[in-house]
Amino acid sequence: MRKIRMGMVGGGQGAFIGEIHRMAARLDGHYELVCGAFSADPLKSVVSGQALYLPDNRCYVSYEQMFVEESKLDDNTRMDVVVIVTPNHLHYPVASMALKYGFHVICDKPATLDLPQVLALKQQLNNTDLLYALTHTYNGYPMVKEAKHRIAIGELGSIRKVLVEYSQGWLSSPEDEDSKQAAWRLDPAQSGSSCCVGDIGVHAANLAEYVSGLSIEQVCANLSSNVTGRQLDDDAQIMLRFNCGAHGTLLSSQIAIGEENRLSLRVYGDKASLEWSQMEPNSLTIKSPNTSTVIRTGVGAISPLAIACTRTPAGHPEGYIEAFANIYKQFAVKLNAKLDQRPDNALSLDLPGIEAAVAGMAFIEGAVSASQSQMKWHPLPSVKQEEAN
Repeated sequence: MRKIRMGMVGGGQGAFIGEIHRMAARLDGHYELVCGAFSADPLKSVVSGQALYLPDNRCYVSYEQMFVEESKLDDNTRMDVVVIVTPNHLHYPVASMALKYGFHVICDKPATLDLPQVLALKQQLNNTDLLYALTHTYNGYPMVKEAKHRIAIGELGSIRKVLVEYSQGWLSSPEDEDSKQAAWRLDPAQSGSSCCVGDIGVHAANLAEYVSGLSIEQVCANLSSNVTGRQLDDDAQIMLRFNCGAHGTLLSSQIAIGEENRLSLRVYGDKASLEWSQMEPNSLTIKSPNTSTVIRTGVGAISPLAIACTRTPAGHPEGYIEAFANIYKQFAVKLNAKLDQRPDNALSLDLPGIEAAVAGMAFIEGAVSASQSQMKWHPLPSVKQEEAN
């Protein structure tokens, strides 16, 4: 056994999410960073790599150079997987080139700039023997795993209603646009057709589908820009219809002053309901007509998947980095099983992949289209129809 050799595109000095990825990858000791193209600025890319103690010959000036040069190295040296932490418009070309040169891919969400790109990526991936993972971080929390398990075994009964919210306040004024992180998210050329929904609303949609086991089929959406001059949305209210007939509401905002990362989920069945919040991630509340039970991470009888994603003793908070690291842990388990020719287990099968990538892009484009229409309900773009075209 050996560590998985990881390369990175993006995430250089001054970037936020790149270091989060590196911390998450280091947490369980499965990975080592061996190379990178950390910035579109060649000098900054090299300096960023040197600051991470990489040898000069593995600090590349572009991702194109990195794939070409890494592919020339022997099997015991070259990277195994590339991690993509760039603005959205680069996700597809980087992932596509990685697959072309034979490298596995871990990518930030959303997977691509638009739905046709993600469908092309899916087709390309299906023609390879490579792995693809999308970092829907919030799936990694132990109590999110437990919530999914409780619904899957029927504890809530038939699902009737799903409420999910992801609110932030960091883009509430024009001055907030001065940061690098805001600038590209509010630029359609780099972000795509949506800012708020594409950035955090898609996380909320994924969480609702992941935990409930249902699929969003129709939306009624109101996306708005609340700061003068913005081209993309910074707030959204979206009504949901699921494949089983359940309904729900998704609230997503980046102009909710005072909110940091208010991600919360409530699911109501005909027997019971559950509630989880990232502000109190170690607790999952199950309510029935006559009782209310709080399940705590690491305490009592919890599901094997939740146990596998729990690192700290009971009473010690499992946080964002640990949840992020579970995505990397799941990918490592899946890749090692593949290399050893072993079947996948529950942990590796739970990894968000290309199907989650396609569903996310369909949700983003469906919400944007619905918001621009006077019709009340809009089916999400038919993936099968798009693939046929």
